[in-house]
Amino acid sequence: MMDRAFPDDFTVKTAVAMAVRAPSVHNSQPWSWRLGDSSLHLYADPGRRLPETDPDGRDLILSCGAALHHARVGFAALGWAAEVHRLPNPGEPDHLAAVTLHPHDPSQDEIAMAAAIPRRRTDRRRHSSWAVPRGHVEAMSRAAAAEGTVLRAAENSARYYLATAIEEAADRHAGDPAYRTELAAWSGRHFSPDGVPARNTPAPDDTPGALRTRPFADPLLAQPAGATAEDGETVLLVLSTASDDRMSRLRAGEATSAVLLTANAFGLSSCPLTEPLELPDVRDTVTERVTGGSFPQMVLRTGWAPANAEPLPATPRRALDDVLQPLEHFRAT
Repeated sequence: MMDRAFPDDFTVKTAVAMAVRAPSVHNSQPWSWRLGDSSLHLYADPGRRLPETDPDGRDLILSCGAALHHARVGFAALGWAAEVHRLPNPGEPDHLAAVTLHPHDPSQDEIAMAAAIPRRRTDRRRHSSWAVPRGHVEAMSRAAAAEGTVLRAAENSARYYLATAIEEAADRHAGDPAYRTELAAWSGRHFSPDGVPARNTPAPDDTPGALRTRPFADPLLAQPAGATAEDGETVLLVLSTASDDRMSRLRAGEATSAVLLTANAFGLSSCPLTEPLELPDVRDTVTERVTGGSFPQMVLRTGWAPANAEPLPATPRRALDDVLQPLEHFRAT
């Protein structure tokens, strides 16, 4: 029997359905939610780690952290404050969070953040030439700081070194057959509930000044007319943490969600980038040249979509019954 101070099943399922709208590396959705009598638990699903793209599992933890923040936002808008106990069980490293809930009056900001969840898309297309206001960047930085992380815009020499790192990572991966095979297997999807859909990916951009992007399989998304190359008004944001342990990576995932939802609330188009951080030596260069010694966890490109850009379709998600199960059943298996 559910605790009277715990939300009903409909509310829990609604919040978890919002949580799984979070972005994840190659839309792998590497999370598992387990429902107890008076708590909700987030587990990493190591079977969904991408070994060539994410050899140390950092992207997996970031993805789960984004889902955790989406859940917090969803519950808050539905009238429940989430109290999160992160990494509650040292004996279960995949047990990332235990969430208890308390009645709560949602604020207008919380409702606006929740409303951004179904609208948010990973938009890999080029941006327009409109400048992103400095105040928007500062608001995204405050959202990241609230999650215990630092978000900075890469400017001047830092932007040069970051763009160079993106280029180097792309070149290295292009010469790695195992990586290319994995990328092809997880992209170019048409009717799959996971992986990167063909309709959401543009072809690699060879326009001078454009950032290198992953060469996803069967790209069907056209660039909108009026878009500029990346040397226009696209902002590159780097999210970093003071440490690089599992907790820091989980919080970085939560911060990624907070920044993306804040950007969406402003009407900005955004796309997470992790490729330059997936190769240890390239990431070390970003640490030294871009973040000043703090550990880079995520790169985000954001800007204004052209006025005539078609809205992107929602990326499919796995069925809720596949990712939300009773805690007792999970422990029994």
